Amino acid sequence: MHNFIRTVAERPIARRWLLATGLSLGLLAAMPQAKAQETIKIGILHSLSGTMAISETTLKDTMLFLIEEQNKKGGLLGKKLEAVVVDPASNWPLFAEKARELITKDKVSVVFGCWTSVSRKSVLPVFKELNSILFYPVQYEGEESERNVFYTGAAPNQQAIPAVDYLAKEEKVQRWVLAGTDYVYPRTTNRILEAYLKSKGVKDADIMINYTPFGHSDWQTIVSNIKKFGSAGRKTAIVSTINGDANVPFYKELGNQGIKAKDIPSVAFSVGEEELAGIDTKPLVGHMAAWNYFQSVKSPANAEFIKKWQAFTKNPKRVTNDPMEAHVVGFNMWVKAVEKAKTVDPDKVIDALPGIQAPNLTGGVSTMLPNHHITKPVFIGEVRADGQFDVVWKTPGLVPGDAWSKHLPGSKDLIGDWVKLKCGNYNTVTKKCGGA
Repeated sequence: MHNFIRTVAERPIARRWLLATGLSLGLLAAMPQAKAQETIKIGILHSLSGTMAISETTLKDTMLFLIEEQNKKGGLLGKKLEAVVVDPASNWPLFAEKARELITKDKVSVVFGCWTSVSRKSVLPVFKELNSILFYPVQYEGEESERNVFYTGAAPNQQAIPAVDYLAKEEKVQRWVLAGTDYVYPRTTNRILEAYLKSKGVKDADIMINYTPFGHSDWQTIVSNIKKFGSAGRKTAIVSTINGDANVPFYKELGNQGIKAKDIPSVAFSVGEEELAGIDTKPLVGHMAAWNYFQSVKSPANAEFIKKWQAFTKNPKRVTNDPMEAHVVGFNMWVKAVEKAKTVDPDKVIDALPGIQAPNLTGGVSTMLPNHHITKPVFIGEVRADGQFDVVWKTPGLVPGDAWSKHLPGSKDLIGDWVKLKCGNYNTVTKKCGGA
């Protein structure tokens, strides 16, 4: 009897012990999750090796700088920001694997990354499937408006078309060399430019198109052919969509063959201050680039950014460039959208982003549009001997980015609108989503 009473009396104690033990185990099990929630993780998906490292490494550094600066302000939503850096190594399928790893394993709230369009196309299915957010900071061919992507680089109407207009009007160019790396961005951009030039009366015989692989190094024959094409007695220009480290031997060969800007000017869409840092620029003086930002643009915001950037890198000669500025604008827009939504939940942040404004570094204020592109100024710059650019032309204001080109038959009736229409390719003629 006493044993029975003692057993019954002990049961509440045992239950309390089990409950306490269970709570302790539960708390222990929850600790990694709680720890994971102490910071807001940001994925950085840029090539740190391979052919695109020449352009992308500095974008990784830019993101680390921006995250550090935001943490100095107290972080976001009361939490510190934490960078998660991966190296997709200029390997396009690996971009998709690394993106999936960032979202599912590392639990990042947003990803800033990619350079080439083939890398962006590789990761698109991942971001759509896992409903995450990608900020893409590089000029591209357009023909796209995805719900999960925010395009802070230039669309063709914010870079390629203004550059061709400038060459035709100011340089009196009549013959055109469209030289690009062999992948989707140069091919689609050149398809748009070819259609645009022909609409202006340029004949097939006055357009030369050439593509080379990533990392191409033997430019002697190609540059010789360009020189021959430009010797027909009419002003010729090179419109370059050559990407990555192939630009170094390309520009070197232009110099070797004595192609000067006054004879056959070139305008590049993928060469900025970072790429020129590794080239002897003296033979390239006067050749051009079309961007939405140059380090040489004078504004208080740009001066402050350059000073802080060089202090962060501990290198007073470290340059800035256009895709870096696109990350600055995109990051600040994301921060504002998270503050507005009061959460990093992707759906709520995606809905909050259109209409968000952020200062750019050249003195204007960019706006995120319903098609997930932004408003940007356009500049044409000429290469200086020191690897910087003198701005020779700019738009009077900011240009809204077009997701779809008005110069391609299959695209001219399409718009992207993720606010009212909830569609990235709405056909304004058929009034249907999907371009049908």
